[in-house]
Amino acid sequence: MAEGDGGPARRKALSLLEAARSRYESLQISDDVFGESGQDSSGNPFYSTSADSRSAASSQDEEDDEEDDGRPEGPGPRGREEEEEEEGEMGGWTRSLRDVPPPHFKDGSGPTRKMPLTASAMDFFQLFVPDNVLKNMVVQTNMYAKKYQERFGSDEAWIDVTLSEMKAFLGYMISTSIHHCESVLSIWSSGFYSNKSIALIMTQSRFEKILKYFHVVAFRSSQTTHSLYKIQPFLDSLQNGFDSAFRPSQAQVLHEPLIDEDPVFIATCTERELRKRKKRKFSLWVRQCSSTGFICQIYVHLKEGSGADGLDALKNKPQLHSMVAKSLCQNASGKNYIIFTGPSITSLNLFEEFEKQGIYCCGLLSTRKSDCTGLPPSMLNNPETPQSRGQYRIRMKGNMSLICWYNKGHFRFLTNAYSPVQQGVIIKRKSGEIPCPLAVEAFAAHLSYICKYDDKYSKYFISHKPNKTWQQVFWFAISIAINNAYILYKMSEAYHVTRYSRAQFGERLVKELLGLEDTSPSH
Repeated sequence: MAEGDGGPARRKALSLLEAARSRYESLQISDDVFGESGQDSSGNPFYSTSADSRSAASSQDEEDDEEDDGRPEGPGPRGREEEEEEEGEMGGWTRSLRDVPPPHFKDGSGPTRKMPLTASAMDFFQLFVPDNVLKNMVVQTNMYAKKYQERFGSDEAWIDVTLSEMKAFLGYMISTSIHHCESVLSIWSSGFYSNKSIALIMTQSRFEKILKYFHVVAFRSSQTTHSLYKIQPFLDSLQNGFDSAFRPSQAQVLHEPLIDEDPVFIATCTERELRKRKKRKFSLWVRQCSSTGFICQIYVHLKEGSGADGLDALKNKPQLHSMVAKSLCQNASGKNYIIFTGPSITSLNLFEEFEKQGIYCCGLLSTRKSDCTGLPPSMLNNPETPQSRGQYRIRMKGNMSLICWYNKGHFRFLTNAYSPVQQGVIIKRKSGEIPCPLAVEAFAAHLSYICKYDDKYSKYFISHKPNKTWQQVFWFAISIAINNAYILYKMSEAYHVTRYSRAQFGERLVKELLGLEDTSPSH
């Protein structure tokens, strides 16, 4: 590969890269949300989608570029059998394509309030977890401690927790998201994860007492039947904070964020330790702004039991994921949002229902994971004739387009947000342009951004792993709130003054919660 056989080849490569960046910017996707660019964050954002893994696609870029040279990359000519295919197909799907105007987005996007130049990490965090929420935790924790001791005997070492102690308690927990220690108690140890600079604020025994009695809702009311009653008021308050602090862009993604075990622990623990870990009894989905990474809404589905209705039995069933999608989009009606979905959510019935509510969709289809009811069978089967890279077929029904696109495999997309007659392109570093419908380009761009976001975002989850499900959900929600706070910080004028990375922002927040930094009111 003679990269030095002259300037034209190099100039062509640069022009292709520039074209990729301009298309990326036209889709309104901001890069490097965490201010910690790696080797991949400044390069070509486009990738070839993969049937099994979003992240696996980019690693395939380099492998087959040589063998692709000279292959036809356009939407090649149709074979005779393909022309005759579907002549009598029912269901309203047709090969006749028409231009569909894009949904008009009227609302502005971004933060709803201007934060001052002197705003601290605590100021941004308290947009979502204000003092009144923390005070309620103080009251509920003290109530639970009192009731617990009435039932099981007095605890002479316990004294009621205060607001400053509750903030310090949260600060210690949040510190595990930065230093990734397996146990929060490592802070007071003499080992590698000890942290003497913050260990002096509270004794280990006092921290353990607060941890023992910590509650967000101490007791179930007689009218409460929801399984998440111990944290539902906190989740509602958090959602109100998300809604009031930020307006998302038009393009959003429904997905499950990476909330698995801490990668440092997984890499170093033994198989026995892994088996001892209690399996997570819930699944968490989010609706996420794909231009900033801001998580707009959280939905938690609990595994109610091990029977046929448990999470393990339902996780691949369309009815569960349809319910998840409707819950996440309940506040999105009439705003002309474009929602990108994975195979488990994508279905014709759901997309048509959303369209009536003013919500438009673009989703990846899988014959194994998706609900394919109402879709033409011929588009779900791979053609017998060999396909060229970039070749595609499209069928249309009303405003809905079903796309079958070939790129080292057949990929199917269902959309009513993008016109089937508009062309897009996937640009790869070596093989250049791969033609595709605009919907495929948009899906690849937005999902690759979310994949990059997840790679960094998952590093900053609180490492503490409690046994109780409500506490697991609580600490995940706190982690999401901190990430959202950092995104708002990066979009504010305060960022241009201090320019903290995500890790530095977390460290500042921990110090402010522990009272080690001055956090005088700035708004």
